[in-house]
Amino acid sequence: MERFKFTLEAVDGRARTGAIQMIRGEIRTPAFMPVGTAATVKAMKPEAVRATGADIILGNTYHLMLRPGAERVARLGGLHNFMNWDRPILTDSGGYQVMSLSDLNKLTEKGVEFRSHIDGSKHMLTPERSMEIQRLLGSDIVMAFDECPRADRPRDEIAASMEMSMRWAQRSREGFDSGGEHAARSALFGIQQGSLDQELRAISAQKLTDIGFDGYAVGGLAVGEGQEAMFDVLDYAPQQLPADRPRYLMGVGKPDDLVGAVERGIDMFDCVLPTRSGRNGQAFTWNGPLNMRNARHAEDTGPIDERCECPTCAKYSRAYIHHLIKSGEILGAMLVTEHNLAFYQALMAAMRSAIAEQRFDAFASEFRRDYLRS
Repeated sequence: MERFKFTLEAVDGRARTGAIQMIRGEIRTPAFMPVGTAATVKAMKPEAVRATGADIILGNTYHLMLRPGAERVARLGGLHNFMNWDRPILTDSGGYQVMSLSDLNKLTEKGVEFRSHIDGSKHMLTPERSMEIQRLLGSDIVMAFDECPRADRPRDEIAASMEMSMRWAQRSREGFDSGGEHAARSALFGIQQGSLDQELRAISAQKLTDIGFDGYAVGGLAVGEGQEAMFDVLDYAPQQLPADRPRYLMGVGKPDDLVGAVERGIDMFDCVLPTRSGRNGQAFTWNGPLNMRNARHAEDTGPIDERCECPTCAKYSRAYIHHLIKSGEILGAMLVTEHNLAFYQALMAAMRSAIAEQRFDAFASEFRRDYLRS
């Protein structure tokens, strides 16, 4: 089995479908990666996550380095063995969490010094340390270390941040390549930055391409700029990146975000939304999201979604799930999470089929008509 191979199987407009071959298995694209922040997809067993159709999950470098610790995970056989997931795992670099979760951090050319949000202990995260942590975890797809600036910062600050992230990308490349056996079995993705500025994103894309990565992420979006602004960037950003490599939109998103991003050439996604919403009683359906707390579900004997084939929809009524959610029962969070993840994977499968059959425009129009009508 090859270390990493991306094959485009069909293109319809800018929408693409294909597959990534890795040692631990195939990743069908467009792909949605459930988020396993602390070595677990919340409220789900790994085998249940796989049963929804997920080919790959995401782990968080920042959280795992703090608890239980990357060195401990390595001693216990690596992240796959630790959490009983034998398929590919992508790990983020930790940069975003350092910026978003810690009020006490110091950013320099070397990296970021920060205090743990758990116990206040002091840590230093650099491109080299990020590569080391992801190597200790045994990640299959490693993300370069970067800074994710807020979109409302002045352009000169965004430009300086992007340039530093590109220097960090070079150091990430060198750190990854020194990883011996792990580097021979895994892949490294670079992250395009530049916020909402087309020129800065073009510069970032060129610098990343010159360094050379297995795949490329569009970073710095889904941070509060809104869907319209995000789509404006996606109208050009994916086309600035190499066409023969996977394009990954980080931290996205709502179902209609996914359809619009695939329409614009994105191949991979991750987001906490289906699991977080599941724990809060929000269910996603082909006809839009449902709040399972609402009284209108109290005596509804139908499933969450008539079109869904997941175990939750096959065995449990809206009325029962409404009761569980209102009562604060753990099973309610488990059932809605399972449904949401299954819905997201069904959406990705439907998009793959539509692209392969050259009918993506019609699919996207029909999806938006039904989903947004609510």
